[in-house]
Amino acid sequence: MKIGIDLGTKNSLVFVPNKGVVLSEPSVVSVSLDENKILAVGKDAKEMIGRTPESIQVFRPLRDGVIADYRITQAMIKHFINKVNTGFFKFLKPELLIGVPAGITSTEKRAVIESGIQAGAKEVFVAKEPILSAIGAGIPINSSSGHLIVDIGGGTAEVAVISLGGIVSAQSLRVAGDVLDNHISEYIKNKYNLAIGDQTAEAIKMKIGTALEEKEPKYMEIRGRDLALGLPKTLKISSNEICEAIRDPLLEIVQCVKGVLRETPPELSADIMDKGMVVAGGGACLRNIATLLSQSTGVPCFVAEEPLSCVARGTGAVLDNLDLYKKSIMSKK
Repeated sequence: MKIGIDLGTKNSLVFVPNKGVVLSEPSVVSVSLDENKILAVGKDAKEMIGRTPESIQVFRPLRDGVIADYRITQAMIKHFINKVNTGFFKFLKPELLIGVPAGITSTEKRAVIESGIQAGAKEVFVAKEPILSAIGAGIPINSSSGHLIVDIGGGTAEVAVISLGGIVSAQSLRVAGDVLDNHISEYIKNKYNLAIGDQTAEAIKMKIGTALEEKEPKYMEIRGRDLALGLPKTLKISSNEICEAIRDPLLEIVQCVKGVLRETPPELSADIMDKGMVVAGGGACLRNIATLLSQSTGVPCFVAEEPLSCVARGTGAVLDNLDLYKKSIMSKK
């Protein structure tokens, strides 16, 4: 049994060869503090955010793409394995392939491997997310041509130039979906004196968020708590206001892309100009993100097909050809 996991800061996806993406759940775990017991994982745990009594705490065990809470991450991986490892396979320890950020340290990598082993895996491999994302986006990574992938997740934005199956130049930025949500919350708090929850900020970003101002803005009604009166309040917000709120973190992502392009050898730069860059991950769903990156860098930009599942689909392609990829992109040390 082989299982591929895109262990994301915000969402985790599980891929099983011949079945595809079989699980997509928020990377959230709720724990009963009194009994020190895990109550829920994934969607059920996410629904508890901002609604729990003191005796229950909700954790997001991954921060900036790496493990922040080892025990909770282990429990989450175990939950994923048990959910997909059914029938006859229930008694076999699976081989796990887990995607990790390109800028991960050896200590952080060891923590991922240990979590997988403790969760019940026979063997754990880790692969860099930009490579998995590129494979999942259908980029022929083993060709001698240069390809630029921009993977914007919940905790990290990863930019990499890939050629001949390896990363030529890359930068990992701990500015991504979570930071965009925080900027939206802060903007609404400062401008309207209204406190909103994390889930509301994320919903605003997904529904009306845009990377560039629009001539015909979209509007959304939001609810929160008036900080002056302490009472519930409703207001209408426009997509152009959200664009203003997230301008600074998006600018950091643009600078990161420019930094990688500056480090790229001229021959590969020419390839990238011909083919353009591909943007994947949850951040690729932000309206006008491809146009912003293209306008800012002068390089054509395209959104990958099904950008949310690129890394998970990449793990599937690697698991199908485990021996081929074992030496080039994976490590279990």
